Amino acid sequence: MYNFDEIIDRRNTNAMNTDGFRDYIFHADDSMTFPYKDEEFIRMWVADMEFAIPQVIIDAIKERLDRRIFGYTRIFSDTYYNAFVNWCIRRYGWSFERKHLVMSNGIIPALYELVDYICKPDEKVIFLTPSYAYFKYAADFNHRECVCADLINDNGRYSIDFDDFERKAADEKTTLFILCNPHNPTGRVWTEEELRRLGDICVKNDMWIISDEIHCDLLRVDKKHIPLANLFPEYEKIVTCMAPSKTFNMAGLMLSNIIIPNAKLREIWLSRHYNFDNPLSVAGAQAAYEEGELWLEELRVYLDDNFHFTRDYLAENLPKAVFEISEATYLAWVNLSAYFSKDEDLSMFFAYKAGVLLEGGGMFVQNSDCFIRLNLACPKSVLAEGLKRICDAINTK
Repeated sequence: MYNFDEIIDRRNTNAMNTDGFRDYIFHADDSMTFPYKDEEFIRMWVADMEFAIPQVIIDAIKERLDRRIFGYTRIFSDTYYNAFVNWCIRRYGWSFERKHLVMSNGIIPALYELVDYICKPDEKVIFLTPSYAYFKYAADFNHRECVCADLINDNGRYSIDFDDFERKAADEKTTLFILCNPHNPTGRVWTEEELRRLGDICVKNDMWIISDEIHCDLLRVDKKHIPLANLFPEYEKIVTCMAPSKTFNMAGLMLSNIIIPNAKLREIWLSRHYNFDNPLSVAGAQAAYEEGELWLEELRVYLDDNFHFTRDYLAENLPKAVFEISEATYLAWVNLSAYFSKDEDLSMFFAYKAGVLLEGGGMFVQNSDCFIRLNLACPKSVLAEGLKRICDAINTK
């Protein structure tokens, strides 16, 4: 029903994906040149998709446009809450009170604020590594110390080192755990047993938890997401972050859901946060939660096919690469340590030698040397060309 094979030209739309890669990946300006023209690159880096959003979202935004005034906006009615909470009930068997939901322009801005609100200046933030870099950046920005708990990598299958995590969490100065559930970049969907063990450790140490669940809708078809807060309904120190941005490819509309059950923290948020929302974003997100499920289910099947294609292609053409299909996200986490040394700049190598834009493991804090993260949310033809270029560049280096 939906055409995920369509190639859409995003150039000259101010898209980070096409127009901002020099600054973001290479910290350079437009004077930086490559053997490839910009339009010749295969882009497999920033985590948005190359797919058109569902028509229901576009229609809802058009309908809101027809109201012709776009003044200061907040979510006052229950219609948005009802759409989102019913989505969570249908898909995850989880619900929360209306008053617990606050809005943010994004989960990253929310992290920057919440670290400041939760942690005193001498307190620490712990997270599992490799990690989405902005967990560290949020701590760094607020001058809080980071504590890294390395995941165990068993030939591409990641698990939690609970002894290490529990030892580090026992430090009375470690007061906040930022959990990525499902995990970026490894793609793990944490099991109920794993989540309960993590939660029990945090509860025992009276720690706050921010559970970043932005990828929760993008699971392989045989996987199920469990919101951490659903396992600890009486523990008010869990902040859950979800958004339609990854799910429906609408990150640029800047709207995220932050669920804060703790009244004191919620009061701090509401008193300090600049709390206005984009009216077009609200309309689009509500439509997504009300009518976007069929599109998402077809997308998941397409992404599963892309992951299987990637596994088979790498196995045939790059047999020493270590890759396990991600349980969630549209991001492949590939270990190329058999082909590269730790000091090589993989983003630069593939940009110059393959005409492929991707993110190397160095962007994921630690425990990630010689890895690349590939965005597979693109038409199959683009994916095939990207993988061919990556493998050819390595095999001829």
